Amino acid sequence: MNDYEDATAFLGEWGRFQQQVFFLLCLSIVPNGFMGMSIVFVADTPPHRCLIPANVNLTAAWRNSSIPLEEESHSDALVPSKCARYKLEDVLSFSDRGLLPGVDVNLSNVPTESCLDGWEYDQSMYISTIISEWDLVCDDRWKNPLTSSLYFCGVLTGSFVSGQFSDRYGRKIVLFVTMAVQTVFTFIQVFSPSWTMFCAVFFVVGFGLISNYVAAFVLGTEILGPRVRTVFSTAGVTLFFGAGYMLLPLFAYFIRDWRMLLLGQTLAGFLYVPLWWYIPESPRWLLSQGRVEEAEAIVRDAAKMNKIEPPPVIFSPLQVRSTVTMAHVNAHNICDLLHSRNIRWISVTLWLVWNTVTIAYFALSLNTANLHGNAYFNCFLSAVVEMPAYALSWVLFRWCSRRLSLSSTLFMGGLFLLFIQLIPASMSNLLTKIALISMMGKFAVTTAFSIVYAYTAELYPTVVRNTAVGTCSMASRIGSIIAPYFIYLRSYSISLPYILMGSITALSGLLSLLLPESYGMPLPDTISHMQNFPG
Repeated sequence: MNDYEDATAFLGEWGRFQQQVFFLLCLSIVPNGFMGMSIVFVADTPPHRCLIPANVNLTAAWRNSSIPLEEESHSDALVPSKCARYKLEDVLSFSDRGLLPGVDVNLSNVPTESCLDGWEYDQSMYISTIISEWDLVCDDRWKNPLTSSLYFCGVLTGSFVSGQFSDRYGRKIVLFVTMAVQTVFTFIQVFSPSWTMFCAVFFVVGFGLISNYVAAFVLGTEILGPRVRTVFSTAGVTLFFGAGYMLLPLFAYFIRDWRMLLLGQTLAGFLYVPLWWYIPESPRWLLSQGRVEEAEAIVRDAAKMNKIEPPPVIFSPLQVRSTVTMAHVNAHNICDLLHSRNIRWISVTLWLVWNTVTIAYFALSLNTANLHGNAYFNCFLSAVVEMPAYALSWVLFRWCSRRLSLSSTLFMGGLFLLFIQLIPASMSNLLTKIALISMMGKFAVTTAFSIVYAYTAELYPTVVRNTAVGTCSMASRIGSIIAPYFIYLRSYSISLPYILMGSITALSGLLSLLLPESYGMPLPDTISHMQNFPG
């Protein structure tokens, strides 16, 4: 309601009730950062080469020379082939005759064959990943990006379904049901006997992960006051997400088997069961459903926690009746996001912006294992970069225009990624410089990602807010589904993914200038209260 914040102003901004809701909802986000990026290590591809069976009687010289050399895609260096070996029958014949490779036999004339006996994997970094367990390399390497894409298909489905469920059945119930789904199916995933089952279960994990994130985000946005809401929706949930992300490489460093890593994630999920008794339902949502007594009970409990005496009547009957009538005369659903011209253009513009920022964020995050240097350190650095980005998003959201903040961070992120193609290929430490600039781009894109969540929640009214945020998240998942294939393009050109990501990110920064401004405006509760679309 327009008067909801006036009616509950007696609670104050930062009492014990608000502190409890703030920190517990933020705490519920930590597993999302941990689980959401675990695929970086679970599906990383270790160095590998064709297996030469131990029972094949080869001399040491021929066993060491049984793999042909080929050029790396980003340099002129020769490395052992990952997908071919010299024909084992011929190599065995040369070995039995006592001929030496490169001396008596010209290796360029020896025919090659595929890895008929499988592969051997370097275990210096990982004991096991799904790539090494199910041989998702060479002719089956297409399954690697598909694994991440199927997970994001689950995220897409969760974004579509959970928002509507949350607007219909409540924020709290959806939050805890989807947290349970995420935890239970991650546990099932540990026992996957095949890649197919792993992907099927991973789809459900993605469904649960985004659903509880959006529900927690909207729940906090609706309960907390204007100033605290700004901190929660920008720095709060994102910093706790980043903390979970930072824990991932630390855990992965000590747990190098993919099944044990997922099992460790599962155990953390069970610790959140007691939060059910400490996180309340959204009074705003209860009022929009006509459940006035329940909403007043929550507000009175909050006043008791804050040691404040509530007024005899918190919500006037006329105010509640008017809002409930407006909310229920026409049932609100996802179609309402396109019903009128104003909300339709806001929705379409936000869907395009969300889509682009998600492509850049997830492509850069999933690519950390491919950057120059140690994969664990790169992932940790990628997570650390997010922390000042989230802090900056709060500063911008607190004191600056929403529209200009989103536009400038997106545009700068796109420019950083485009700068990568300008680095001369002959420059020393080329890969190190690419890693550094990609982290700068990750910083700007992460700032924009944090802003767009809070900005979207402010633009839409209470009656469709969860559906709207969920739908924007759903639209963005088209980007996250194809993001792994942006990384796949690096096998053709190391700068090609950055050129594509940089171009669309900079363009979406310009597009976001068409959105209305919400800085200093009260949260709308009905569609008629929304800001006008200036574009």
